[in-house]
Amino acid sequence: MTSIKVENLFGGYSGEPVLTDVSFTVEQGEFFGILGPNGSGKTTLLKMISGVLPFLKGSIFVGDRSIQSFSAKELAQVIAVLSQHSSQAFSYTVKETVALGRYAHKKGLFQTWSQKDEEVVQEVMQWTGIEKFQEQSLEFLSGGEKQRVFLAQALAQEPEILLLDEPTNHLDLSYQKDLLDLLHKWTREKGLTIISIFHDINLAGLYCDRILLLEDGKVIKNDTPKDVLTENTIQQVFKTKIEMHQHPKVPAPLMVLLPDDALENGGTEEVTENHVGVFDDYILLQSPMMLKTMSSGVIGSGIGWYNTFINRYVDKSYHSRNYREELKRFVVEEGLDPSNTVGMMTAVKMENVQYKQYLDKDFSILVVVTAGVGNAVDVSRSVEHPFVYRPGTINTWIIVNGRLSEEAFIQSIITATEAKVKALAELQIPDQETGTIATGTSTDSILIAATQKGKYQEFAGTITPLGKLIGKGVYECTLEAIQKSLKRSPDL
Repeated sequence: MTSIKVENLFGGYSGEPVLTDVSFTVEQGEFFGILGPNGSGKTTLLKMISGVLPFLKGSIFVGDRSIQSFSAKELAQVIAVLSQHSSQAFSYTVKETVALGRYAHKKGLFQTWSQKDEEVVQEVMQWTGIEKFQEQSLEFLSGGEKQRVFLAQALAQEPEILLLDEPTNHLDLSYQKDLLDLLHKWTREKGLTIISIFHDINLAGLYCDRILLLEDGKVIKNDTPKDVLTENTIQQVFKTKIEMHQHPKVPAPLMVLLPDDALENGGTEEVTENHVGVFDDYILLQSPMMLKTMSSGVIGSGIGWYNTFINRYVDKSYHSRNYREELKRFVVEEGLDPSNTVGMMTAVKMENVQYKQYLDKDFSILVVVTAGVGNAVDVSRSVEHPFVYRPGTINTWIIVNGRLSEEAFIQSIITATEAKVKALAELQIPDQETGTIATGTSTDSILIAATQKGKYQEFAGTITPLGKLIGKGVYECTLEAIQKSLKRSPDL
């Protein structure tokens, strides 16, 4: 059934319309979010749905009944409200505060406390995790605890619909998550319908089934978070620069604010060969600025921002169950910060490294490669190999002095891999298990890093300017690094 239906709603204060022709429906069991800048009409709309504020024109239906046909007490049995700034004028205990929510169900002149009332109050206190301090005075609770008490009070009404006005405002991060997790669970398990104003766009995207986006009292969009929270729409409505990303764990959009200096493309600092240091047991690159990276490193893998890059030499017999923690300890011992570091390991001697700067008219790249082929593998026949972890033997770093799109990061890896395969084919490096030409080694690692300043590189395919430089650089450096390695240590 339809829980709430709003049709062609107009209304505001003192005869001045704040809302203009607003229409939407909310189904039973939905978590429905309302977003919009200050003054867009969010709270006005919620007040009209709750029956507190009359509207000028249009209609609101709760189920099959017009909201205007409900008495105040009848409406309180169906709709509960948790406002942004709930407060109590008197020093009630927690239980007494929650019990006030039962008023809507009281009848007659002598309103006695029933067994049903007690059961409901105890149940909602248990649901919200406040039963342990039910006899304490409300004034001694923290802000997050008080908010849960007022939520329990609203739930004690046993509503079908719960209206929330920025329920997580002023709450600590953990309280925000706990509250929204609980509300989301109730929509699924108890069929509770929730309509909530959100201040935080990302929280709305994470928890809502659908979102209504308002601007100047008008509906801009009413759809799923994926369709409402687009980069262009949010920038236009909120008048600020943002960038959209995806949540790493769940299918939800994430909006990231961009400070003004992040939008400036200038900057003369570059990463060059002078930032590379070659030592007996590691290669170190320390960038003068944080670089956006995508890597398969032992530490610092995935996508992030780092300024320190280390490729550590270990003997080919190296084995450690906690190799990540062991590498972090090594980084600390060298006076480096693991939180700013991408780290790799290799059994190739550091003297076999090959690195070089490659220049284009608008940008440049730095390529660093250590390579050995002792555990070379033909990927098309890798099923014939046992799974044995060995330290990486072809580790490739590509540092781009320029701005890369997300596509360019991924395409850079593809182009670099093709260049590496070409170098192995050129040298006729065999897979010792199969006798066929190898395409890499069993534990190769790669790093793509960019200053995100200067010339914008949207693509990095093989015939693009960036792709051409990566292809040439990785091919040449891999070829020369393998040749060095074969001369000095043929078994690596």
